[in-house]
Amino acid sequence: MNTFEQSILVEESHLDELQHVNNVQYLQWVQDIAGAHWQHLIRDNPTEFGLWVVRSHHIEYKRQAKLGDRLRVITHVELTEGFLSERRVRFFLEDSNTLVAQCSTQWCYLDPTSQKLLRIPEEVHAIFA
Repeated sequence: MNTFEQSILVEESHLDELQHVNNVQYLQWVQDIAGAHWQHLIRDNPTEFGLWVVRSHHIEYKRQAKLGDRLRVITHVELTEGFLSERRVRFFLEDSNTLVAQCSTQWCYLDPTSQKLLRIPEEVHAIFA
């Protein structure tokens, strides 16, 4: 499994009116780490790849994250089949390794020109392996 990890410091702009990380913020971080992971994987590959767009998110909140918390965010691609890819993202409190939230996202692979669904090529399967 090819995992990718980032660290995030919770700032005031990430909080909602209850003073914990806003639900929408988690989804932004899910998209951000997915993009960073993909760019990391293809950084030395001159191939022209397709585009990834979100089909669905399923997120589960376990604990609250608050101002000043440092989160360890880990992602990997669980499955690629047809034109769909399933990516998992988990958020942990860095100091205690406590799971805060986890998300499963389905991504669709699109042709970069027509933006129509495209079967995920073997080369992409190999990148995620």
